[in-house]
Amino acid sequence: MAEDSDLERTEEPTGRRIEQAREEGQVPHSRELSTFLILVVGAAALWLMGNWLVARSIGITRKALSLDAQGAREPLQMVVRLNDVGLDFLLTFAPMMGVLLLAALVAPLLMNAWIFAPKALAPDLGRLDPIAGFGRLFSWNSLAELIKAILKAILIGGVAALLIWSEREDIIGLLSLPLERAMADAGHLIAFSFLLMVGAFILVVAVDVPFQLWQYFDKLKMTKEEVRQEMKELQGDPQVKGRIRSLQMQAARRRMMSAVPQADIIVTNPTHYAVALAYKSGMKAPKVVAKGMGEIALRIREIAAEHGVPLVEAPPLARALNRHVELDREIPATLYTAVAEVLAYVYQLAQWRERGGEYPLPPRDLPVPPELVPEAA
Repeated sequence: MAEDSDLERTEEPTGRRIEQAREEGQVPHSRELSTFLILVVGAAALWLMGNWLVARSIGITRKALSLDAQGAREPLQMVVRLNDVGLDFLLTFAPMMGVLLLAALVAPLLMNAWIFAPKALAPDLGRLDPIAGFGRLFSWNSLAELIKAILKAILIGGVAALLIWSEREDIIGLLSLPLERAMADAGHLIAFSFLLMVGAFILVVAVDVPFQLWQYFDKLKMTKEEVRQEMKELQGDPQVKGRIRSLQMQAARRRMMSAVPQADIIVTNPTHYAVALAYKSGMKAPKVVAKGMGEIALRIREIAAEHGVPLVEAPPLARALNRHVELDREIPATLYTAVAEVLAYVYQLAQWRERGGEYPLPPRDLPVPPELVPEAA
């Protein structure tokens, strides 16, 4: 049962899943919203530019039909005249076409669906599969679109029928009016009918946009296994990350152990901790070149013994250095005095080896601030 639930698409799509879908050209799209915006913008453009368009069209038509005798007998002149008239009409209606094109571009932008996806332009032979196409024809999505189209036709058609019925007397009365008055009244009637039907179209848009968004995100839903796999891809497989971290730690440990022979002194706990310090000319302060606890501390002491690096037992200092100083970092100023006594012991020990004499005593009771000393292991 658990395996079955992992294969069901119950999880909301992640941001990465949505971004991948957008790269493939899969975005929410509402044809009804595009149609509505085009109708509204077209109505507004006609309202603002209608008189100018009519006057301009009448002037172009009169110019086109005004021919002199010589022009009427020359076919080439007729072609030139036709070209000029066509260009005049194109320039006249260019603003109208421009705002309609802008409306068509704004509609996808409102649904965050305005993208350029080259993958969507790539040829896909799977779309030519007649069996798959037949399946899409009788899919739940096609059924929903059919129901939506029927309801839209009923709504818009019903509004149109009610409008015609309520205005039937005025429509019939147009036949008895003078031509200019009839055309003016018909224009107002058409404009009113258009605005009323566009208003009714708002209901279609209010239903279609949420439905398209729900359908889009429902198609992108993921299984629990897909979510886990995506998390692994984003964050890395825990096993692989653990293996890489282990290899990194091993490499760092090898580098650290190779620095022990060059250390000047090994400060120990005496058994739980070991910290190797080095101080060369040019350094501002002594530096920790190796440190560790348990088996690592034991290995540091073994390497130090093999290469003759002196050891000094100073438990508080060893614990403070191990806790508060990172590898290849200089010691803090609060530990200068304590480390200076340790290095002085190293110098005295080197002098004893060269000249003999009384064996130097290792330092005791080093001045280590208590707040820097963690509890003993």
